[in-house]
Amino acid sequence: MLRVHFGELDLARTRLGTASDPLWDIAISLHRLQTRQGRWAHAEWYRTTRGRLREKGLEGAVRSVLLPLYPRAAYFPDFLTPSQSVDGLDAGLDALLATPPGRVRAEAAILDRVVGAPPWVPGLAELPARRELVRVLRAYHDAAIAPYEELMHARVEAERAARHRGLMDGGVEGMLAGLGPSMRWERPVLHVDYHPTVDRDLRLDGRGMLLVPSYFLLQRPITFADPELPPVLVYPLHHEPPGADADGSPDAPLTALLGRARAVALCAVAAGATTGEIARAAGVSASSASRHATALRDAGFITSQRHGATVLHTLTPVGASVLRASVRKSGRGDRTSA
Repeated sequence: MLRVHFGELDLARTRLGTASDPLWDIAISLHRLQTRQGRWAHAEWYRTTRGRLREKGLEGAVRSVLLPLYPRAAYFPDFLTPSQSVDGLDAGLDALLATPPGRVRAEAAILDRVVGAPPWVPGLAELPARRELVRVLRAYHDAAIAPYEELMHARVEAERAARHRGLMDGGVEGMLAGLGPSMRWERPVLHVDYHPTVDRDLRLDGRGMLLVPSYFLLQRPITFADPELPPVLVYPLHHEPPGADADGSPDAPLTALLGRARAVALCAVAAGATTGEIARAAGVSASSASRHATALRDAGFITSQRHGATVLHTLTPVGASVLRASVRKSGRGDRTSA
């Protein structure tokens, strides 16, 4: 459990990130590659990314360089996700290169104590080794993150809209109270479902906190191990298809608006879906699924992008808003994110 302690000044200085953070995206997506847990939420990403890494000759570098640095464990080095990356990939990589060598060695030693690190990791204190790491990180981002930025942007924008409603209704405390289900606000403490082996308190001491929604994170929020760093809490989007009941059937208002097959198609696209996946979800032929996708795209609800032989359909902010409105109309509340 992580307990984040807020003072009045911290509440005033707490803010919501305007976009996902590219270096946190890299870190957490590498965790997704290391487990089958929750793969349903990123099935299309997993399939296409594995193929793209193979095509670009990056499988070896990911396996031998990146995965040892980003273990799916209680710790990975803080210098890999500098706070400057909130300003974009280039700013983050420049900050990584500028990390003092002593800090790199110290965090490499922690990594070795926690999970065991390859012998080359302390060598990242030297600038040439970090330049090579940055080259690999940039290549991985181009292959695994950049093709999905439009989808990620739509999902994050939908999340920001939901949090802004909480902010308008109840101020920053209202926004914090709506962050569940992995977080619980009990003034003045935000209780966070953290890594099961970790129990800690984080006192903000007037610094406030940056909240960053993450497309790739599935369950537990994550933050820096070093409490002296600028406080950041990266938290998961909710990946249950919005506008659908527990059995995957669309809500009545959405069905009345679009018809059942098209409503199912829109729900399926919430987590990203190919035309074939839409067809299976809606129980229609591939040609019918393609027509439904075209109609939703023409209405501005979805966007489509070709990846090799497949076409990936993702929500636009308008489509996300329609699904959210359907959830509210059905009386199931605001827990489900698009």
